[in-house]
Amino acid sequence: MTNYTTLDNAQALEYVKTQTQLFSDDANLTCYEFGDGNLNLVFRVADQHHNSVILKQALPYARCVGESWPLTLDRARIEASVLIKHGTICPDTTVKVLHQNNELAVTILEDLGHMQILRSELCEGRKFDHLASNIANYLAHTSFFSSDFYLDAQEKKALVQEFTNPELCAITEDLFFDDPYRVCSRNNFAHGLSEQVTKLHHNNALKLAVAKLKSKFLSAPQALLHGDIHTGSIFVDDKHAKVIDPEFGFFGPIGFDLGSFIGNLLLNYCAQNARAKSLPQRRDIHAYLLKCIQTCTSEFEQIWLTLAQTHTKDLSFQTKGYAEYFVKQVLRDAFGFCGTELIRRTIGLAHVADIDGIEDEHARLNVQSQALQLGEQLILQAPHCKSKEDLSQLLLSLLL
Repeated sequence: MTNYTTLDNAQALEYVKTQTQLFSDDANLTCYEFGDGNLNLVFRVADQHHNSVILKQALPYARCVGESWPLTLDRARIEASVLIKHGTICPDTTVKVLHQNNELAVTILEDLGHMQILRSELCEGRKFDHLASNIANYLAHTSFFSSDFYLDAQEKKALVQEFTNPELCAITEDLFFDDPYRVCSRNNFAHGLSEQVTKLHHNNALKLAVAKLKSKFLSAPQALLHGDIHTGSIFVDDKHAKVIDPEFGFFGPIGFDLGSFIGNLLLNYCAQNARAKSLPQRRDIHAYLLKCIQTCTSEFEQIWLTLAQTHTKDLSFQTKGYAEYFVKQVLRDAFGFCGTELIRRTIGLAHVADIDGIEDEHARLNVQSQALQLGEQLILQAPHCKSKEDLSQLLLSLLL
């Protein structure tokens, strides 16, 4: 990308003005950068009538670390392409791409400023009745219609090649499956967890189960995934949920996205033990989060099986009982991957505000300890569950 240059406010404004037709020629545009994520620059460009768009530019390094951690700019192409593919399937749940420039690693998106980031809302104890159904619908439809059930072999293999994302997948491989289970300089945890972490490092049964999950992540290109779906990459309002930021997108195991989402709900569940001000409030938000997980899991399974029954093109996969077998394994995978999300967000490089934002150090430590224990048990026990009901009972037994 020889013409790549990092944009500032003035350059981003000029780019939108001269390289797109998103505003009228006489629009009085303003622009400011407000990105607070780990990887990218994010600008809001608006006119005098309060119409606005978001310009996102990938940096050639991890913003949270600096130039010592170089990253491919191709992730901007992958992110925009995943959004376009997923948006074709689930337009109501995917942020809309308005413009794409792979050379500058620039993507312009609809502005979701009228909505709120789900993580912040959950931290405040707010509830959204539509959330679980919206995300279940998104995950089921996007995974089914990019899977071998629906695509022919040539089309699927071409897409796997198009969405090969080795550099960002390597980050996931390190942060999810390697770093938390060994002594690593990237790990970040309180001294009070040291004994628990040491036991985790010496738990061979756990590390064996994680190795199996990593193997599936590396070698099971089942569908085009978001790759990093958490409560910070979902915007919500009273009626809708919209997914953003799939720059980690690739063809991988379907359970990974579902597990990442569930894992973030469980991180908030643990955090509410310190965040909720009263027992009734804590019970209320806990009940809501558990219902979200159960609804999302159940509706994901139901939608997937319905799609498989009505849209499966592969003759072998039309065999009676195969779709049910496949989805059961996806759900087991999901709860295993969920466990890795809980552990890596607690002792690895990238934490979550749900827990790190707890001011009381002792309360925060208790929450972190619970998240570690929960993650460990889900990884160890999910493979033995035979149905979503078993998985639900496993989760309840670990939480209640």
